[in-house]
Amino acid sequence: MSLLLESIRKSYREPGGRRLPVLGIERFEMKQGEQVALLGSSGGGKTTLLNIISGILTPDSGRVVVDGRDVAAMQEVVRDHFRAAKIGIVFQTFNLLPAFTALENVLLGMSFSGKGVDKTFAKQLLERVGLGHRLNHSPQQMSVGEQQRVAVARSLANKPVLLLADEPTANVDPANQQLILDLIRDTCRDHNVTLLMVTHSLEVAGTFKRVEKLQDFNRPELCLQEKAA
Repeated sequence: MSLLLESIRKSYREPGGRRLPVLGIERFEMKQGEQVALLGSSGGGKTTLLNIISGILTPDSGRVVVDGRDVAAMQEVVRDHFRAAKIGIVFQTFNLLPAFTALENVLLGMSFSGKGVDKTFAKQLLERVGLGHRLNHSPQQMSVGEQQRVAVARSLANKPVLLLADEPTANVDPANQQLILDLIRDTCRDHNVTLLMVTHSLEVAGTFKRVEKLQDFNRPELCLQEKAA
């Protein structure tokens, strides 16, 4: 099992003191190497869920098991190291460092993993996403589609067991959408990386063998019920 969520609860405190429930997930699991599209509306908790899986956020309660370890139970510094070594993330907004080249952005991602920096592998990843000729270009010198491809290469730089993709085609034009999807899915398949991609696009989800709808298994009202009890 590559990913297992059990009894996840997450709510936020609003300015007036009222609790806003966001996630109430009894169970969700993925096998190693599996690829799943997770559909959900805007504001429905998709990004919060990815942040909890990656350890950027912690749930109010529940277990988040990645590669056999409970991320939610880790201390913050341990979570940070675990995320760098085991979990790749493709953000909507790329999060590339503008002062660094494409190659440097990938190498910097490697430096946080504790596995060492492999310049040869970094170059291979950028070549794999069609940017072998753009190694020394900064993000400002690249198109939006090229920047997203650098982000994909960086997300795979530490050979993660799990890749989380948050609407990775939301900011690219239709011509680049299928290219980005193919790059992510093919590279994950080549390296046996488990892929969870959240999207609101039926077109994107339709390319996946397994599609889940967040509203089908998320019951955020459970947070309030348990609090009242």
